[in-house]
Amino acid sequence: MKYPYYIADVFTKQIFNGAQIAVFPHAEGLSQQQMQLVARELNLSETVFVFPSDKPITTRVMRIFSPQAEIDFAGHPIIAAAFVLASCGDIQLTAAITPMVFEQNTGPVKVNISVENDQPSFVQFTRKVTSIIDRFTPSDEELASFLSIQPSELDHKKYATRLVSCGVPYLVVPVWQYESVRAAKFNYAAWSQSSAPQTAAQEILLFSPKTPFADSDFNARLLGPRIGMHEDPPVGNAMPAFASYLCSFDFMKKGTYTFAVDRGDQNSRRSVLNLEMDHKGEYTLTIRVGGAAVMVAEGVMTIPAEE
Repeated sequence: MKYPYYIADVFTKQIFNGAQIAVFPHAEGLSQQQMQLVARELNLSETVFVFPSDKPITTRVMRIFSPQAEIDFAGHPIIAAAFVLASCGDIQLTAAITPMVFEQNTGPVKVNISVENDQPSFVQFTRKVTSIIDRFTPSDEELASFLSIQPSELDHKKYATRLVSCGVPYLVVPVWQYESVRAAKFNYAAWSQSSAPQTAAQEILLFSPKTPFADSDFNARLLGPRIGMHEDPPVGNAMPAFASYLCSFDFMKKGTYTFAVDRGDQNSRRSVLNLEMDHKGEYTLTIRVGGAAVMVAEGVMTIPAEE
């Protein structure tokens, strides 16, 4: 069988930036094993397979695979899939904002597609998250050692290091300067000798409230024992934890906040994620994550039937 597919760069308006996501808009007939083989063949961070739903016409079933395994929830694929479906006419753009729903393994996700000149210009999805926040974290000396920075680079004036989990635990570490985020290098030996493994976090979200780019408020980067020293992976999945982290500080009064978070720099596929959160001081936090996307490629893959 021949299956058309598209590759989009997500959380960017500029080609060859952001995160590359492949989307198969009509994946009917593919088995889990075939989808895994396709994701492994394309070798992108995520490949999305879209299926029809028995729900309303603007609802689709979505399954997401990395080259290693199926992923129950991910944010970048939502942006990519909505953008691709709208771009190729599978979802009709009938108003300035077209709503739709993706059914992921973790449940339905509401999505809004904004339109400009009859083309998708911005995609935003909504999530309700609950978090667990722990202030027991490694010491400054330990943090600095496994991030390869100086203890003086850590921010204690406005923010503080906290462990935040919205299902997946992240060690969220603030630093003063953008340059500290960019220059950090994960030191596995120092990590293993510190108290960090006791926190159960496998990824560190290092961020700075300073960035040289006018379109963003924070620069963020993921590091950790499962991330290569020179990698700068997408940060979309960490945004629920980051939103919960920001709301955990007393200076964040109740209200709706809008931030832009960038990942990478002009030399490393920079992304810009728009983050909104309705901070009501409640156990559940409503967040909205949005961004732009651009089409990079389209093709047809021949996938043999299973024997």
